[in-house]
Amino acid sequence: MSFAGSDELLSASAQKLASLVRDGALSPVDLVDLYIARIEAENPALNAVVADRFEHARREARDAADKLATRTLGEPLPPLFGVPCTVKEGIAVEGMPHTAGVFARKHLRAAEDARVVRRVREAGAIVLGVTNMPEGGLWLETDNRIYGRTNNPWDLARIPGGSSGGEAAILAAGASPFGIGSDIAGSIRIPAAMCGVFGHKPTGGLVSNQGYWPDVPGALDTFLCTGPMTRRAEDLWPLLGLMAERELVGDPGAIDLRGVTVYPLETTGAARIRPSKRQAVRRAAAALEARGARIAELRTRGLSKALFIWTAMMEEEAGALTYGEVLGNGRPIRIARELLRAPFPSAPHTVQALIVAGVEALLKSVPAPIATWSSAGKRLREELEAELGPRGILLHPTYTRSAPRHWEPLLTPLDFVCTALFNVLAFPVTQVPAGFDDLGLPLGVQVAARRNEDALTIAVARALEEDLGGWTKARRKTRPPRRATIAP
Repeated sequence: MSFAGSDELLSASAQKLASLVRDGALSPVDLVDLYIARIEAENPALNAVVADRFEHARREARDAADKLATRTLGEPLPPLFGVPCTVKEGIAVEGMPHTAGVFARKHLRAAEDARVVRRVREAGAIVLGVTNMPEGGLWLETDNRIYGRTNNPWDLARIPGGSSGGEAAILAAGASPFGIGSDIAGSIRIPAAMCGVFGHKPTGGLVSNQGYWPDVPGALDTFLCTGPMTRRAEDLWPLLGLMAERELVGDPGAIDLRGVTVYPLETTGAARIRPSKRQAVRRAAAALEARGARIAELRTRGLSKALFIWTAMMEEEAGALTYGEVLGNGRPIRIARELLRAPFPSAPHTVQALIVAGVEALLKSVPAPIATWSSAGKRLREELEAELGPRGILLHPTYTRSAPRHWEPLLTPLDFVCTALFNVLAFPVTQVPAGFDDLGLPLGVQVAARRNEDALTIAVARALEEDLGGWTKARRKTRPPRRATIAP
């Protein structure tokens, strides 16, 4: 089937698509069929969508078309009426696999929608399928022994990031208008940066994690954040409003950037940042300054201790919960034995997951000043919030470099520290596409603010989308360009 203007529809925002459907200019049946066709074209190379519900989606689209045909004049429609989307597999979608990539859960299916999925579907969205993630959601390489490995749409030899790697990859390929991911140390933002899309980690506790697996105890439920992933910045705020458990504060469209103070951080000393990522921060700061924002140097110190703070605050809340137990679906695995089995095709766990579990077990056996570093993290939160105030933002690289090749993250396993600190601080952070490096791979910048200032980070994201180019559909290149480019 051919579609007039299909290229435009495959790059439009969810808000635009919903408007076209409501106005009768676009059939929800044609829209769903168009995106199914794009998934079928792109997914064989990516392995991003790991289970589809195409027939259910087509039936829901036909029901939507019938409602459009029979509704009375002026009858309101929900805001995402007829718009397709995708969801990270660890977030429950009724009737779909709900394994979180854990082999011991390979036969499990969700009995009901996660709370956030239910909200989005009640708003009229149509879920096309669920997307891949690492085992238990705790690594950058989106790979597991149920579904296999996901590739970056810009370069199949590279990772899409994790743990929402499948979601970022399918969005970047233009095969889904928006998605739902989750983030406990950068799992929305890192893959969004590596694939060149937008991702928002909300203020801690703003969006419910009910229906996400693995369950997290205590304050970990604040550190873990479910949030939107999009191709267009204009979709972030409406989607967040649908997902949020309470009324949002502010309005990105009403924020005047001339009153904003920008604190650019090319590095905090917590990780070695590549020059291209530093330059992306500079470009973002310059663009905001040209709009009238004020550039300032951050006085608060302590961000260089991000790894110690994140580890301590996570450990303080996790208690006896271990990643090894997550891999065993509640029963601890024997890590040494599983490492011996890992090279064989029938092994239930990837080498990467076992290494992470082994390192965690080793660290848990070593006495550490958890209370000291946790207290330091809470003081840092207070100091940063006082300095940022209601009109201050931090700019920081989303990751140390553009998307690494498969397996390379094992050489620099702590680079997630660029994003992790903001989870335990509970700050809202928006990842913004920021052009490309000299290999033609996407760069990203994260915009962070104090708690409950989600509107501010999204307002900045909207401005930077205009100035730095935003998302462009992934184009796999046969050879790298000669120099760095910024999307027009």
